[in-house]
Parts: sequence; structure tokens; C-alpha cells
Amino acid sequence: MKRVLLTGAAGGVGTRLRKILRGRFDSLVLSDVRKPDDLAPDEAFVQADLADFDAVSDAVRSVDGIIHLGGLPYEYEWERMLQANIVGTYNLFEAAHRAGVKRVVFASSNQVVGFYTRDRRFGTDVPVRPSSRYGVTKAFGESLAALYCDKHGMRALCIRIGRVADLPEDVRRLALWISAEDLAQLMCIGLEHPDIHYDIVYGVSNNERGWYDNSRAYALGYRPKDRAEDHVEQAMERQKAAASDPVSAKFMGAKLCSLEFDGDIERAGS
Repeated sequence: MKRVLLTGAAGGVGTRLRKILRGRFDSLVLSDVRKPDDLAPDEAFVQADLADFDAVSDAVRSVDGIIHLGGLPYEYEWERMLQANIVGTYNLFEAAHRAGVKRVVFASSNQVVGFYTRDRRFGTDVPVRPSSRYGVTKAFGESLAALYCDKHGMRALCIRIGRVADLPEDVRRLALWISAEDLAQLMCIGLEHPDIHYDIVYGVSNNERGWYDNSRAYALGYRPKDRAEDHVEQAMERQKAAASDPVSAKFMGAKLCSLEFDGDIERAGS
């Protein structure tokens, strides 16, 4: 990988990853609807709205691999998510295919399996149970990645990212937290590992309270350097001020499960 495109580069996760990935590749092509601050000499910027196929095509031109962070990161009005996360993700994969790009790392989300209860532990072989329409858009992205890998010979790693932050903010995040450094390691595995065809892993650090069997990530060489448990005291203290409700407290997807919830809490996720 010499020239890598990072979509969503101006967002919180993209900004963190830029600092870590600098120097790993010959150049980073940054794409977003707004220009990030402080471009480095080995960084180029291509402005692109993901819903604009021509703009996305310009962004993917002449790159060797793509880290696709772009899109809306939470639950919004459906029309906005449709354009950014559904149309935008299709545009990204189709433009990459036409340009001959063979490697894509897709930033999926733990919300793809958000309606499982917190007493479960599983890998990536369970059916998706999205927490929300946002979770549905990420499940769509995983399926689209599989299609382009099988039909067009692309290689893709889908990372079901937990929570990227400096520290885990509460008890739930002790299970889901991932440091930016560990996430960057997974991103590089997705771009460079020779055995990847189509794979899904969880984007979590070495978390003792984790809900996921992340053995596939470890088989691909993932060795997280950070542990959520090292920050347990801070997380427990912040938990005291955290608001909750029965639905959020029961399911892995927390607030995204409880938004608009009017179902049967006993049957949901079963």
C-alpha cells in the first residue's frame, strides 16, 4: 500500500487515525465534505459528498486501498442516512471497483448486533440484530462488501467498531472500547494481510469484559496494546452520572435500541 484513501477524514475517528497513519504509507488521500485542518506534506485532500458518484470517483482514482469511515455515525432522519450510508457506501464500492482498487476496509459498527442482550458472548457467525436504522445501514455495508469481494475479486475487512475514545466512559464502554492505536492496527491488517478475502472482526481493544469472540482478528495478527480494564476506576466514577433505561441497560446497542422502542422487551433480541 503506497497511496491510501481515508474517507470521513475530518470526523473524530478520522482525525485520530490520521495522526497515527502518517508515515505508514507514501501518501494519504483525505476525503470529506469539509477540509481537515493542518494537512501534512504527505496528505492530499479531495472534497467529496459520498452521495455524489462523480466526486467519489475522483477521490478513489489512483489509490491502492481505501479506509471507508465516511457516513453518518448515529441515528438521523432516514433520508440523510439513505444518502450518506446507503447510497454513499454503494458509490464507494462501485467507484473503487471501476478504478481497480482491490482493498477496502469498511468501518462497520457494533450496532449491527445491538439487539443482543449483554449476557451473551459470540463471534461474527450470528445473525445480525441491528439496534436501529443506523445499524441496518452498517449491515448493508457488510453485505455490499461481501458482494464486491465474491463477484469482483475485491478484498475487504469489515470492522464492527465499538467505541473509539481516549478512555472508556462507563461500564458499557469497558466492553466496547478501542483505542485509536488499536483501531489503526486493525485498519492496516485490513489493507495489507495477504489472506483476507472477505472478513468481519470486532473493533475492540483487549477488554476483559468484552462481549465478542474476536478470534478471527487475532488469527489475522491483531495484537491490541490497550486494555479497557486499566481505566476501570474512571469508568466506574463516570457511570454514577450516566442516565439509563431498561431497554438501554439490557441490550448491547444501549440508547440506539431504546430510541423509538415500543416493542416487547422480553421478546426483543431472543
